Amino acid sequence: MSRLESMIRRLTAQRACLNQAAELIEGLDGIVLELGLGNGRSYDHLRELFPNRDIYVCERKVAAHPDCIPPDNRLLLGDLRETLPEARSWLADKVALAHVDVGTGIIQENKTLAAIVLPLIMPLLRRNSVLASDLAMDDPSLAPLPLPEGLAPGRYHLYRKITD
Repeated sequence: MSRLESMIRRLTAQRACLNQAAELIEGLDGIVLELGLGNGRSYDHLRELFPNRDIYVCERKVAAHPDCIPPDNRLLLGDLRETLPEARSWLADKVALAHVDVGTGIIQENKTLAAIVLPLIMPLLRRNSVLASDLAMDDPSLAPLPLPEGLAPGRYHLYRKITD
């Protein structure tokens, strides 16, 4: 498969998972947290899905399209290993949906990233929240959810936080 075709499939899976996540958290109070702004495509989609929710974005360095940059008071700027622990005091147990889009496309690097991200994100998630991720996550508090129809297993991941 060409890299272009792979990217199209990844973005299709990402959109389908975010759309399904929106349905899954309907009625659950809380904010949306985006890890990895990139060029702002998924953040822009989240704004459309959640016009009445606060959306916070964690990004090392902003390089997004100007129309897709969150307001300063919703941007956690810097390395997530530093910004997420700092934000824990006011984000703990408040995230209804976390979208993790920080993968590299290299399997071993993604496993390392998942091991770094998981303990930082878990305390922020509310019970019954949803985690949508390009990284496979493994935690006993997370129950894997079925992917939207037509998506290949492993292309994207959806989880529900089942315990506190």
